Amino acid sequence: MLKPLKIALISYHNQNGGAGIACGRLRDALTKAGHQVSYIVQEKTGNDTSIALNTNPWRKAISWLRFILERLAYLPYEKNKDVRFLFNPGKFGQDLSQHPLIQEADIIHLHWVNFGMLSIQNIKQLLNIGKPVYWTLHDMWAFTGGCHHSGDCLNFQVACGNCQEFLKNPAKNDLSHQVWKEKVQAFQQPNLHIITCSDWLKERASSSNILKNQTIESIPNAINIELFKPAKKEDAKKSLGLDPEKKHILFVAMRVNAPKKGFSYLEQALKALDKSTHELIVVGNAQDLPELHLNAHHLGHIRSTEKMIQIYQAADVFVTPSLEENLPNTIMEALACGTPCVGFNIGGIPEMIEHQVNGYVANYKSAEDLTTGLMWTLANAPAAAARNKATTFYSEEIISAKHVNYYAHVG
Repeated sequence: MLKPLKIALISYHNQNGGAGIACGRLRDALTKAGHQVSYIVQEKTGNDTSIALNTNPWRKAISWLRFILERLAYLPYEKNKDVRFLFNPGKFGQDLSQHPLIQEADIIHLHWVNFGMLSIQNIKQLLNIGKPVYWTLHDMWAFTGGCHHSGDCLNFQVACGNCQEFLKNPAKNDLSHQVWKEKVQAFQQPNLHIITCSDWLKERASSSNILKNQTIESIPNAINIELFKPAKKEDAKKSLGLDPEKKHILFVAMRVNAPKKGFSYLEQALKALDKSTHELIVVGNAQDLPELHLNAHHLGHIRSTEKMIQIYQAADVFVTPSLEENLPNTIMEALACGTPCVGFNIGGIPEMIEHQVNGYVANYKSAEDLTTGLMWTLANAPAAAARNKATTFYSEEIISAKHVNYYAHVG
């Protein structure tokens, strides 16, 4: 057995956003496996064991300034305000290479570090220490000219530039090309090892000119299957004030009306369902939603993990019509609670939802096939297959072992 490792995990936030949640769950999994794990974050909420860099008002102000400067660096180039937070030039951050926990660590493990936490050059400073640096990618930013998801654009495979999606004046030597060149020089280091949460993202990273020569391993996120687990659906519905005689479809998003969350496709798909026997549950900011065919229970933001688990347990199906995804925590959570899932054939979703086994993978951007998927899943109710997927692929024990094995073989 390997000796316990000292691991420094680094991510922007401990609880806000999928990457921070996933990183926190990895901390728990590695700690339970006997390793000494420090979780360093820029912003912290709650009372977990993560270590915040913003420890006083002055540090908070400097952090906020870096965030603003990062946005201002992009502002003269941005195509429109809709893409304002979808592109990060990576110009501003802080040098963590001398942080005591970094100096003590055997392994430095990055997660999502944008918004002025670490710049491209700050990441290079960590690499220059000479210790093994692992980087779990939750999107494409590490190997693009600044965007987090490139959509249909494959410029990252050769050289970014002429960025039509995010820049108002695309050109061969535009901002995306300049950022791409900086990453080429900074990230092609022998001690950088990449982890992707999905096979889909591994394929994209492997085909990129920036990371094609790095070691890349696909390891999913972890989930506590003893915490996220099934319960009697009728009891869960009653506790939430839902009609136990009706079928409930669950949709979750931080901002429900964000275009990439694809709610408009779900809106169309619901029209084919019987409103007398089906209802919708919406978790997240649901302002400005149109009137829907089904009765909708708007629960707002749920901060309590226990209540969120109860919502998963009450739902008959979880649906994610997202148009861009890597490996959504929400699907993993639903599966662990024995709730089958429906989503589009995009990103890592087909790796989580096994078509007509633990849910349904719908044709991309097809509201009609989304309806078919909801009907099939509600009719077949593959709860056991959903739970089995989570316990077989995503348990803390399995995922921590995969990480430690990767650390040992290339660290």
